[in-house]
Amino acid sequence: MRVQLTDDTLEVRLSLWQKLLGLLGNIRVPRSDVSDVEVVEDPVRAAMDAGIKVGLRLPWFYYVARTIRLDQAFVVRRGVPALSFAVRNKGSLKRVLVSTPEAEQLAQRLQGS
Repeated sequence: MRVQLTDDTLEVRLSLWQKLLGLLGNIRVPRSDVSDVEVVEDPVRAAMDAGIKVGLRLPWFYYVARTIRLDQAFVVRRGVPALSFAVRNKGSLKRVLVSTPEAEQLAQRLQGS
């Protein structure tokens, strides 16, 4: 999994196995549709607290999943901080939480735009 931030878009690119087991596709959002950006230090707990999910779930360790309502997506692992952001104009998807060692830098870049 990779998080790519360009001048125009924020993209979460999943590996093939993450797409298959997590029942997710790549997430690509125009930067203008990204808001409410923050860093989450314990993303696995946040994913576990989000209610019923579909996809790959290894409690207390790893999630590649979406909520049943399809309004939240999680690609998180224990011990790795996550970038959390709200999404506009992306169908039912309203929030994404994705673990990346660069969470702090990405959040700063997104908040500065």
